[in-house]
Amino acid sequence: MLKTGIIGLPNAGKSTLLNALTRSHRAEAANYPFCTIEPNRGIVQAPDDHLRPLADIAGVQTTIPAPIEMVDIAGLVAGASKGEGLGNRFLAHIREVDAIIHVVRCFEDENIVHPAGTLDPVRDIKIVSTELILADLESAESQLEKNKKKAKGQDKEAAANAVLLERVIEQLDGGRPANTLHLEEDEVSRLPGFFLLTAKPVIFVCNVAETSLADPGADPRVNEVRQYVEQHHQAAFCIFCAKLEEDLGDLDDDEVGEFLSAFGVKNSGVALLIESTRQLLGLASFYTFNETELRAWTFQKGMTARECAGLVHTDFAKGFIKADVVACDDLIAAGSVSAAREAGKYRIEGKDHLLEDGDVVLFRFKT
Repeated sequence: MLKTGIIGLPNAGKSTLLNALTRSHRAEAANYPFCTIEPNRGIVQAPDDHLRPLADIAGVQTTIPAPIEMVDIAGLVAGASKGEGLGNRFLAHIREVDAIIHVVRCFEDENIVHPAGTLDPVRDIKIVSTELILADLESAESQLEKNKKKAKGQDKEAAANAVLLERVIEQLDGGRPANTLHLEEDEVSRLPGFFLLTAKPVIFVCNVAETSLADPGADPRVNEVRQYVEQHHQAAFCIFCAKLEEDLGDLDDDEVGEFLSAFGVKNSGVALLIESTRQLLGLASFYTFNETELRAWTFQKGMTARECAGLVHTDFAKGFIKADVVACDDLIAAGSVSAAREAGKYRIEGKDHLLEDGDVVLFRFKT
């Protein structure tokens, strides 16, 4: 399962965000730095409007949404790349995740201390980004020396690595994250092998006050962050009120709409952030069902039918014969499996077929 790490300065709202996404209170959120030491982990279930109608067609009651693992990582401080605060542990935890949600505090609250004493979202972004860049710079320089030594022995792979690492170091020296570096076609698959923190895909989340939700564009701090991210980062951007979303977890479904409307908001931000995370990771979903349940499976776009079969069970991949595939919208429109087959909506696909988001699949295999 792919993992997304939640990072930011202390008291930015990381633990509250995790609680909101998981609809729980498992992550402690307190008014002091380093409330989180060991990462809090939670499984987030992606909202999916297709589950219920597909389950009705399958004749089952149990539905299992596609999961994403979220990791709430300890707050960062200036000097983390040199071990300040929980720096070394913080950076090690970031290396383990596939993407980053960078929470930026954009709300005023005199009862929640800010580690810098004042609220300045762009400054906060720079603090975190600088520490990640410095850590990457040290790592890239070390890797460059190793690859240069190997290149002297006519190692072509090491020579190519050295060329890219020199470009990466120049980028980092300029205070720019590695994911903003323009890559040649042959370098795209090479960069991840360096395990750089700033090469990971990022979503910047403005954690705003409830009063800013109705018209976030009127919040000058949100606009400052948006402009800074557009100019200096290759990243997604999202607005979220972690405290409000956390409070929704205590309400029944029929109470949520009324609660949101009190703040001039129609929809919860959880679904938007989860979908943004899925897009950032290049994730999609396919569906399978049996006599008891319908399940959504998360896969990375570009995976073949055989690879996706392996997500369900390794035996499905080893003995793969073919896959019966229908788009979920076509199946729902038809109203039944038999009607979809009669309408010619089902396709028989081989092992190298690339599954698409929303495919409903029956894998056929031999044992």
